Amino acid sequence: MAPPTALDEGRQQRQKSKKEKARRKQRKAKGTSRAHTSELPPPASAAHKWVMGTAVVLPLVGTVLAMVLLVASGSLGWWHVAMVVGGWLATGLGITVGFHRLLTHRSFDTYHGVRFIWAMLGACSIEGSPLVWCAIHRRHHNFSDEPGDPHSPHQHGTGVWGTLRGLLHAQVGWLFTGYWSSPELQRYVPDLMAQRYLVAIDRWYYLCVIASLGVPALLGGLIERSWYGALMGLLWGGLVRILITHHITWSINSVCHVFGFKTYKAGDESRNNLICGVLGHGEGWHNNHHAFPTSARHGLEWWQFDLSWLIIRGMQAVGLAWNVRLPEAHTMAARKLA
Repeated sequence: MAPPTALDEGRQQRQKSKKEKARRKQRKAKGTSRAHTSELPPPASAAHKWVMGTAVVLPLVGTVLAMVLLVASGSLGWWHVAMVVGGWLATGLGITVGFHRLLTHRSFDTYHGVRFIWAMLGACSIEGSPLVWCAIHRRHHNFSDEPGDPHSPHQHGTGVWGTLRGLLHAQVGWLFTGYWSSPELQRYVPDLMAQRYLVAIDRWYYLCVIASLGVPALLGGLIERSWYGALMGLLWGGLVRILITHHITWSINSVCHVFGFKTYKAGDESRNNLICGVLGHGEGWHNNHHAFPTSARHGLEWWQFDLSWLIIRGMQAVGLAWNVRLPEAHTMAARKLA
């Protein structure tokens, strides 16, 4: 597939603008707004809800237990901190660089081996297989803050109560709907389904879950040479790290569609948020991203720290990334808000 050109980028933005205008006209004709429109999500099975409940609650329980043991022991080893920070960086960047910018939006190209490594790191974040994650995210962009968006906080009424309900849904509630269990892979990620290694990761995804918890436990046991060390590795390098990574990612869905500022016309309620921008490895510059979804760089201003972009830029410098996509200056100027 030939790399997109500046002309392709402009054409995509014009098409997106036309769709945005058509949606606004439809809402105006119906006398509705984002805050009032709604669409019931597809139902999810009891088994799916049980699995998701475990994925949401278990890291929280593990974090509480880790804190209790920390207070009891009165000390936190260097390797506990290293496991949390190192695991958060590795798997978090697996989501932001791998799942999001590389696979979902094809913001740059790289070697198959590098793609595989990024996909595996993303899978070890326990946010779903690459096929499912990317399908849901592409759907999100298709229906951003409109009925059909899997995790918009703007479909749950008005006022304080409506906002709180929306934030809760966008953070964790949407995980218990059929959007996750029925991601429509053939519709949203047919290109990714043609890549056998991604299909293999999807099929054997449970092994990534086991490795994400088992490797820190094994390392902890080897460092401390005890079962207690293995438990601490499981807690700090596994469950605490997963809790942090999950809720930072999910905050992009919730917080960055309610709190922050807009710089560009994006046709939705996406916001740039400084805290999420730093903690989310650059993903919190969310309005920038929704305005220019194929851009490999989300922090478009010099002061908008974007660790994911620095990684991609570094890869490009050593020949591991090419066809890196960035918005043209005239396109940015045309979409910038007054």
